[in-house]
Amino acid sequence: MLTDHAKLLRFFAEMKKVTGRKKLQKMIFILQACGVPFQEKYQFHIYGPYSEELTLRMEELCNLGFIHEEKEEKSNYAQYIYEITDEGIDFLYQIQPDMPDFANKAKLLQQESSRFLELTATMLFFRDLTKQEVEKKVHDVKPKQNYSATEMDRAWSLIESISHHQLPDNKQMH
Repeated sequence: MLTDHAKLLRFFAEMKKVTGRKKLQKMIFILQACGVPFQEKYQFHIYGPYSEELTLRMEELCNLGFIHEEKEEKSNYAQYIYEITDEGIDFLYQIQPDMPDFANKAKLLQQESSRFLELTATMLFFRDLTKQEVEKKVHDVKPKQNYSATEMDRAWSLIESISHHQLPDNKQMH
């Protein structure tokens, strides 16, 4: 019953700390798109792929005392920091969800900015299109972000490095 919650706890046990709700959403989506068996359903939203299920699960994990959420006031916005608690580690130890080792992939993602993860997640959201169509779609749905060709190339490289497969130049991603 709480297997999906335990999978998220496993993620936090690996990451120790995640700063930002948007970053959390994008990291889980990218990992899921690259084969890590998270179950949250995503739809396209203002900042790219978004899962209401993930938001609700995080709220539940916080309410259960398994994840600590700290709100940090910035000059013009609030930022949230998430960390697994000792209770969360104890629960995870009892459940032990069956998951592949994804720590290195997640740590690569954690080093990136929310803006870059938003780009990468958006590209993966449209992964059934060709590479050229994906890039056009990103510019269509995210015109204000003004992503550069260099950023796109970096995102493709990241996707390739954490995926199970090579991405062809003008072929389908899947």
